[in-house]
Amino acid sequence: MYKVMLIDDERPTIMLLKQSIDWASLGLEVAGEAGSGIEAINKIDDIQPDIAFVDIRMPFMGGIEFAKLASIRNPDLKIIILTAFDEFEYARQCIGLPICGYILKPIVRAEIYDVLKKVVQSLKEPSREYEESYGSEIEPTAIRRIAQYIEEHYTDSNLNLTAIAQMFGFNPSYLSRRFKTEIGQSFVEHLTECRMKKAMLMAKENEKMFITATAVGIPDPNYFGRCFKKHLGVSYSEYCRKTAVNS
Repeated sequence: MYKVMLIDDERPTIMLLKQSIDWASLGLEVAGEAGSGIEAINKIDDIQPDIAFVDIRMPFMGGIEFAKLASIRNPDLKIIILTAFDEFEYARQCIGLPICGYILKPIVRAEIYDVLKKVVQSLKEPSREYEESYGSEIEPTAIRRIAQYIEEHYTDSNLNLTAIAQMFGFNPSYLSRRFKTEIGQSFVEHLTECRMKKAMLMAKENEKMFITATAVGIPDPNYFGRCFKKHLGVSYSEYCRKTAVNS
């Protein structure tokens, strides 16, 4: 299934989108959501969506700013703009960005289906062409080589799915799906696991969090702290104290 991310500061809009569309019938799943463009940018590497619905006007970072940054991180991302009628002229600033559709508010379900069918078709074409042209080269051994590369280079803070896909000559969305199938984890899950294993070792040595964060390839201590707690269920400082007591 292709992954969808919903980005809107109005919670009712997100709930309406989630509940009014039969995503599975289109081969889609809602894999994540965000209440602002900034939150979405922080989550996008973890979620790796194929499609993003984004409101054009949000506090701090609106849809246009999000589209500019997101298209750099993931050039294959399909972005659908949510906009009120009186904002449509503002939406013209999206020209030149990878915007594949506009949905006017208030949302009409039939319009969403029409846009999504076209977007899904556009996603299928590159994958089909890639499989037909290079399918014989994308063997499990090639995927395991990528997993091994991650294990050896996880300290690189610039390591992400798009960079690896370009390095190995794969389509990012296609690589993401094949990686999950062959390895049993998503690209981000495997990368995070490698980083957290090293972080746990450094925590046992009572290393300061900002030093550990940089050493494992996550130079933002706040983001590292969230990743650590999500992965292990306790904060970095708590883990340091527990391992110190037990040692």
